[in-house]
Amino acid sequence: MSFEYLTNVPLEQAKKDYLAKLRYNGFAGKTEIIPVQRAYGRMTAKAVYANINAPHYAASAMDGVAIRAADSFGATETTPVTLRSEQFVVVDTGDAIPEGCDAVIMVEDIVKNNDGSITIHAAAAPWQHIRQIGEDICAGEMILPGFMEVSPSAIGAMIAGGVLELEVIRRPVVGIIPTGDEIIPPCADPKPGDILEFNSSIFSAMLADWGAEARTYPIVPDRFDAISAMLEKALAECDLVLLNAGSSAGRDDYSKSAIEKLGEVLYHGIAIKPGKPAILGLSGSTPILGVPGYPVSGIIVIEELLRPLIDSWFERDSDKGSRTKATLTRPVVSGLKYQEFVRVRMGYVGDRLIASPLPRGSGVVSSFMKADGMIEVPQGMEGFQAGEEVRVRILNPKKKLKNTLVVIGSHDPLMDELADLIHSENHGMYLSSTHVGSMGGIMAIRRGEAHAAGIHLLDTETGEYNRSYIKKYFPRGGMYLVRCVGRQQGLMLQKGNPLGIRNFADIAGNGVRYVNRQKGSGTRILMDYLCGKNGIDPADIYGYEREEMTHNSVAVQIAGDSADAGMGIYSTAKLYGLDFIPICVEEYDLLIPGNTWSTPMMQQLIATLKGDAFRARITAMGGYTLDRPGEIIDVF
Repeated sequence: MSFEYLTNVPLEQAKKDYLAKLRYNGFAGKTEIIPVQRAYGRMTAKAVYANINAPHYAASAMDGVAIRAADSFGATETTPVTLRSEQFVVVDTGDAIPEGCDAVIMVEDIVKNNDGSITIHAAAAPWQHIRQIGEDICAGEMILPGFMEVSPSAIGAMIAGGVLELEVIRRPVVGIIPTGDEIIPPCADPKPGDILEFNSSIFSAMLADWGAEARTYPIVPDRFDAISAMLEKALAECDLVLLNAGSSAGRDDYSKSAIEKLGEVLYHGIAIKPGKPAILGLSGSTPILGVPGYPVSGIIVIEELLRPLIDSWFERDSDKGSRTKATLTRPVVSGLKYQEFVRVRMGYVGDRLIASPLPRGSGVVSSFMKADGMIEVPQGMEGFQAGEEVRVRILNPKKKLKNTLVVIGSHDPLMDELADLIHSENHGMYLSSTHVGSMGGIMAIRRGEAHAAGIHLLDTETGEYNRSYIKKYFPRGGMYLVRCVGRQQGLMLQKGNPLGIRNFADIAGNGVRYVNRQKGSGTRILMDYLCGKNGIDPADIYGYEREEMTHNSVAVQIAGDSADAGMGIYSTAKLYGLDFIPICVEEYDLLIPGNTWSTPMMQQLIATLKGDAFRARITAMGGYTLDRPGEIIDVF
């Protein structure tokens, strides 16, 4: 038979053309549903949402006694309070909080008396030493977005959130066909001229490391009909196929001819050394890669030409993590006794890597799952200041961090939906949101620590949202205010409204247990404005000082019967089946610095806001109005 000269196409062009050809023919990852316990290292096929709260009941965080906090008020070192046996319940860590109790006192802070009573020397704050319902995960929250690798901590987070099965990208099956008359299976006593077949073992290990499943076929002799028959079998059983050896232009090299019989050859010969004789072939949407027989050449070809296909199947980035320096957005306070590991979310803002500390509670497994990096606080050090540059161990690829939109500001569930949509529309881009309230978002923008901030700040004098705050805190301008959504704010109440709350003024007194948002949040500002408008002294609201960081966290406390009312948005009330008294429709907008406006990531965010998929998701959530989201409201 005649032989053609090999091509010499550049590697990057070959990879680009090969992947484009395969995708055009339909090459893509396929999915399957598996138990969560088997999901480590797998890639989610779509977003995963929690089915239940974690914890799903109010739990004691300490060994001690559960009491009604009000029974302890006034206790000091000089005026101790004695509680009768019927006024407290002994609890261990993890026990459910008894009905009627709203605080736990640690066992080391009580004095036991002979008559069964106890004496305390300090008042207990409401909800101290209690793990709130949904402290870790709130039902309906997104645990993982689509096309994300499942970590060990994510498995714990999903199980804690009541997710027992999930849809993942199926591991691609890669058929390996060793060929050659001189090739024999591994043995301890090969004869002269015998070549031990170990390439398939090398390739199988590499494939396993990348998340693929190797299937090695019996060694095929150097005959065109035998190679063609085995190739046809592998094509019927596998997602990708490797023909090992026979890719050169020698007299017994039949790989190219066999591939052409069952499909087509895109390139035969790549401009790399070693590895030049590689064949890029395909049959329909199934890749067929002809790999040189020399092991070093084979490894180079597998790494450079097969791995991109596996990564494409999983829609993932293959960069590795490392250690680097990052700037903290908030202080990290640590005790002197221990070396502490603090999880952080990260992303590049300009040339600086920004790190935002995640919740550090021992039971908050979701923070480990969300972490992009880890900060180590050495023993004997009290921590780090906000704005300080610290050394971070990166848990995610640097490329991902460089393509992550850092959004710091007011909480809204739509941020999770935006993150999922952006990554689904452009698998190389991500959105990381940290909830610190609207004012916290403005301060983060001022310090150059975020690409955008979600804000909904009411000017109580004019009734206008956001503009006066931007003018005050950015007198030199350089800011874009972008329309996002209008959202219904109001009182979230227990289902059926058992206390008969009719309006905002009813939350003061009357036995109503209130749960508030943190200082600096737009919802807290609205709450305080309404108190003033209705002539309510915050001291008359039981639970005014009880703070939660998100709308979901407030709703979970109400749904779990540890509170009766709280300010929040309608979409969250709907998610948890709560009653809702509407108060106002507020403007939830995005504040964007001018120096990030033209970046590809920001333009992707704007495009996603304007897209039909965002409109469909937000409409389904309920409680939002959409008036040209993504358009510029004003430039300052």
